[in-house]
Amino acid sequence: QVQLVASGGGLVEPGGSLRLSCAASGSIFGLHIMGWYRQAPGKQRELVALISAGGGTNYADSVKGRFTISRDNGKNTVYLQMNSLKAEDTAVYFCYINLGATSAWGQGTLVTVSS
Repeated sequence: QVQLVASGGGLVEPGGSLRLSCAASGSIFGLHIMGWYRQAPGKQRELVALISAGGGTNYADSVKGRFTISRDNGKNTVYLQMNSLKAEDTAVYFCYINLGATSAWGQGTLVTVSS
C-alpha cells in the first residue's frame, strides 16, 4: 500500500508563486511515474505535469513555461514549482504515483489565485 501526502497549497495573488510537495511512503519499488493533476470547481480532473523516474517530463499546454515539476528519488518526493500564477490555476491539486501494477492519489491541496 502506498500513501501520498501533499502540502504547499494556499492563497496567492495573480502573478505570484507557490511550491507544492508530495511525499510517497509505503510499498514503493522500482521505477515509477509521479505527477500532479488538478480539479477546478465544476470541472473534471486534468493533468498538470508528470515526471518519470529518469526525469522525463510532460506538461499540460496551459502550464508550460510557468510550472516546473521535479523529484527527489531518494525521498520519493515530487515537487511542483508554480510561477506566474493565474486565476484559472485555482483548483485542488492532487499528487499521483503510477507503480505500473497499481497507482495512488494524494489527498489534494487547495491552490487559490486571487487578489
